[in-house]
Amino acid sequence: MRNPLSKKVETIQPSGIRKFFDIVSEMEDVISLGVGEPDFDTPWHIRDEGIYTLEKGRTFYTSNSGLKELRVAIAEYLRRRFEVSYDPLHEILVTVGGSEGIDVALRAMLDPGDEVLIPEPCYVSYVPCVVLADGVPVTIELKEENQFRLTKEELLAAITDKTKILVMPFPNNPTGGVMRREDLEEIAQVCIEKDIYVLSDEIYSELTYGADHVSIASLPGMKERTLLINGFSKSYAMTGWRLGYICGPQVIVEQMTKIHQFAIMCAPTNSQYAAVEALRHGDADVAQMRTAYDQRRRYLMHAFKEVGLSCFEPFGAFYVFPCIKEFGMSSDEFATRLLEEEHVAVVPGSAFGACGEGFVRISYAYSLENLKLAMERLNRFVGHLREWQKK
Repeated sequence: MRNPLSKKVETIQPSGIRKFFDIVSEMEDVISLGVGEPDFDTPWHIRDEGIYTLEKGRTFYTSNSGLKELRVAIAEYLRRRFEVSYDPLHEILVTVGGSEGIDVALRAMLDPGDEVLIPEPCYVSYVPCVVLADGVPVTIELKEENQFRLTKEELLAAITDKTKILVMPFPNNPTGGVMRREDLEEIAQVCIEKDIYVLSDEIYSELTYGADHVSIASLPGMKERTLLINGFSKSYAMTGWRLGYICGPQVIVEQMTKIHQFAIMCAPTNSQYAAVEALRHGDADVAQMRTAYDQRRRYLMHAFKEVGLSCFEPFGAFYVFPCIKEFGMSSDEFATRLLEEEHVAVVPGSAFGACGEGFVRISYAYSLENLKLAMERLNRFVGHLREWQKK
């Protein structure tokens, strides 16, 4: 019998995140700090809108591009929050989560052999999606001493005559790193000079601390070469509603819509109606959740100092990325032993790229009570490791 599998797909490794949660599901008394999912319920007024649409029988297909009402609301929101304007009829596509936006953008833009620059550590989907689109992923190592920001020099060193797209994963998962306006301006200058497109994943744009998020699409000369991805999962605690969007030049959005049309048809209808409510009346909910995340973020930074673990201070998303290199073990071994010995689940940094080795990702999208208990267990675990090292 012939091999039923695609050789290309077989080369792709499963997500390094899922391994631990298969184990966690079979254990008791585990505090899981691994999943990047808000612990808040979707705000009631948003849920109520979803319920109302079901009660009214609004369960039909929408336009492939998404409800016009939602696309108009997205355009209004982006203009109001990030000073970037899109035509809701021709430059916005509603997708099944932000992840679909990544996939359709790469499939619409890449020819075999085109290179895509991917700063790492980063979200686990970029490299596989590039491979599935017949592109060539080229990773750029983000450095802790640069606060996990992408520098102009790092970008220039990675560009070749085959480079077509730069992925900009900021605010960053897993590091929490952010790009300031002055950082983005340097990157934008290079992209314009070298004629490179940008895939800007801004799913954590509402979750920044200390300064507002700046979209690279808002900079001069960048809207026409940027695909902006965002969604509702993180900002509005709507992970299970599976709704996102991608904005960009009409010529690209038309081709992405064609792929979406054949592969997906349209995003869930009741989720789209709920999203309109989120965008128009959800600012206070976002602010409340952001304040809670910031409190947890500040607690963890204080707790890491007490434990004596080096940790870069994040200013975006809801993750911390402490360094565990002092223990002389891989991040996978550290995470496995922490789970087995103290029943605390974190994600090895290596799950987010080779340069994530020596770090672990901890999510603070969990209650302060659980975070405090987890830090007590982590402190005990680290203490045992240090005692063992002295022997």
